[in-house]
Amino acid sequence: MSPTSNWYNAIAHVDADCFFASCELMRRPDLKGQAVCVLSSQDACVVAKTYDAKALGIKTGMPVWDAKKLMPQAHYLSADFRFYGQLSEKMFSILRRYSPDVEVYSIDEAFIDMNGIRSMWKMSYRQIADHIRQTVYQEVGITVSVGISTTRILAKIASEMNKPNGSTIIPGRRISRFLRDVPIGDVPGIGRSRQQLMKKMQIHTAYDFTNSPIARIDDALGKVGVDLWHELSGVPVYPLQLHTPMPKNIARTASLGTVTTNRKIIEAHISYHTTRIITELVRQHLTTSMITVFLRHKSFEAVGDKTRITATNEFSTINHVVKTLLANIFTQGNPYRACGVIASNIQPYAQQGELFAADSTSKQLALMRIMDEINNRYGLQSLKPAHALVKAKSQVRFQYPVLNYAIKY
Repeated sequence: MSPTSNWYNAIAHVDADCFFASCELMRRPDLKGQAVCVLSSQDACVVAKTYDAKALGIKTGMPVWDAKKLMPQAHYLSADFRFYGQLSEKMFSILRRYSPDVEVYSIDEAFIDMNGIRSMWKMSYRQIADHIRQTVYQEVGITVSVGISTTRILAKIASEMNKPNGSTIIPGRRISRFLRDVPIGDVPGIGRSRQQLMKKMQIHTAYDFTNSPIARIDDALGKVGVDLWHELSGVPVYPLQLHTPMPKNIARTASLGTVTTNRKIIEAHISYHTTRIITELVRQHLTTSMITVFLRHKSFEAVGDKTRITATNEFSTINHVVKTLLANIFTQGNPYRACGVIASNIQPYAQQGELFAADSTSKQLALMRIMDEINNRYGLQSLKPAHALVKAKSQVRFQYPVLNYAIKY
């Protein structure tokens, strides 16, 4: 393979634009063109926002009280994960019409093996990308952006270039020119700490990165950096994962951004992590029977608590458990720098036989699955809970690293 040829390999990255917010606008068209924010569990923080809200300074992860202080006129909606999951599955089913090899990367994005697809569809890659965008919008009601290039990393970067609702095609011979306009901080895998390291090395763009000797990148970042160097240079390293094994756990952890003793700020971050975990469980049709919550002190010591629960991916159950665990470990006045939530003992979503089970959670899981299947077959909202008919108006990706330090229980 040679980066001097155009299409020795072809991968597409399809990314839904402001997915949760777009889902809400699909069923609330009266809010189009307005600032809309989707909130996490207990409405604690912003997990998604429209471009109108972003333009006014709202950021993902922002505590809701800060967002409302900044923009009280915005519309704040509670998240509806099952609805988002239905739209997500519909979007991915459309993508599989174009290629049988689709890797579902998260609830709102996927990679597609495009090799041989041009001749099958008798279209250019740009025409195929535009056709994907149009079809998803017509059938799902949301916009997506599409990037196509020779590697996963390049395709993912390309999909960000013309958001929202845009197509970006980067053939082999255009890679070098394209990378000149990509800040190093926009490269997947280059977080804040690595970005600071790159700055010290006088690497400011993706082009600077690929123009650096690979040995220098290896010294600074190790194998991760070497793989990234190849991917950015147009040489595929990361294959599509078409049959992803079931995860042992799903973890969402992150720094609080600053050391704080403020319980509300910590609760907002925990709420955000909980929301992302539940979203992932619903998307993959999985359940969890063990929840862990941890806090990391200013001193870097971590304290946590965990509990077993009946296998579930039900929002209210998991959220209640997380709140209880947080209350067990939080000490007023202690300074904290990081927090996280981990769902473990992961199992597949129950298939059948639970509709008349004695356990109420089992009944709810079975009923929700039946509703999902009917809605998937006959169209979204074909079947809905009775309360939704009465009160319809009130309806409510980078993976964080798993803990690498000991937690005291």
